Amino acid sequence: MIGFSNHPLFLFPFSFFLLNMKIGIVCYPTFGGSGVVATELGIGLAKRGHEVHFITYRRPARLSAFHENVFYHEVNGEDYPLFEYPPYDTALASKLVEVVKFEKLDLLHVHYAIPHAAVAYMAKKILLQDGRYVPVITTLHGTDITLVGTNPAFKPVVEFSINKSDGVTAVSDFLRDETLEKFNITTEIKVIYNFVDFDRFRKINKDHFKKAIAPNGERILTHTSNFRKVKRVEDVIRVFEKVHQHVPSKLMLIGDGPERRQMEDLCRQIGLCDEIRFLGKQDAVEELLAISDLFFIPSQSESFGLAALEAMACEVPVISSNAGGLPEVNIHGQTGFLSDVGDVEAMAQHAITILSDDHVLQTFRKNALEQAERFDIRHILPQYEAYYEEVLARAMWVED
Repeated sequence: MIGFSNHPLFLFPFSFFLLNMKIGIVCYPTFGGSGVVATELGIGLAKRGHEVHFITYRRPARLSAFHENVFYHEVNGEDYPLFEYPPYDTALASKLVEVVKFEKLDLLHVHYAIPHAAVAYMAKKILLQDGRYVPVITTLHGTDITLVGTNPAFKPVVEFSINKSDGVTAVSDFLRDETLEKFNITTEIKVIYNFVDFDRFRKINKDHFKKAIAPNGERILTHTSNFRKVKRVEDVIRVFEKVHQHVPSKLMLIGDGPERRQMEDLCRQIGLCDEIRFLGKQDAVEELLAISDLFFIPSQSESFGLAALEAMACEVPVISSNAGGLPEVNIHGQTGFLSDVGDVEAMAQHAITILSDDHVLQTFRKNALEQAERFDIRHILPQYEAYYEEVLARAMWVED
């Protein structure tokens, strides 16, 4: 047993009780799902008294305000003529060693396997030379497994670093099953679902804002993404084109990315630019969801569907594809509708069904909220805390 002399533990027969922990969180500081979940998780843990240290190359997008018990450590690379690309992996590993050592962290929780799980393993081996074993938990989020991770350039390292993690979680049953199918995994993968913070995502009165978008009482349809091909934003616009023929409506497109230019061209081609608003990246997306009547997520692949969950927390029904983990979030015929990827006709008909009748819309709103409440952060945080305790208990007797 090594490295736990400073750990705040009390060991009792058949149980393991943990006081406040010092947790390092490694993530991408972007608007993407993995960065959002990691940031919200860290903030939630800090509110519960744990000390949370974010370690990344830029302050995470949702870490915009001061939070007690939250610390941020920036990873700085070094430009040198020999390097075609700055060696971020090496800089991150060195920063992890530094923060674990001097902040006396109890564990590292890395989000998105590439390259964070492998880098954390390197840092763990370096720290072991000083007699300190810091357990690493890896959370798999989606494309690190379903897309990037299966690339032959990364697959062996991803597989190795997952198996060398002290704990592994996935954000949906679908993603766990995909990981086990695509990789030779010898460690258990625990499913802990993504979550939503109802202190932030909830329906609030924004009628004045709604009138600015829909001055004549039109229905407001919304989509948010990073405008990559996998999100199928063109399907959103094609569905809206059909819905608009039957229901007076407006479309809000939130986010930015490589497909935005083409989507702007498409709305000009179909003559609906006055009805479609490209709003770009938004920090306060919850205020836009609060005025929405329907949310679209027709993705080709989704490991979970966090954007859909946040919409449902704001009482917005969801029209989605049936890809990946979306059926675990959006319940067909109750919280919205599921359709095959690319089935624009079915999605449009489902949208018209919900939007054409106020009573039907209100029923779907109620059901969406009830489903979202299952994923309340207050229910999910204790699952992570319990898993941290389990991993720390095992790590006390592990020497890698």
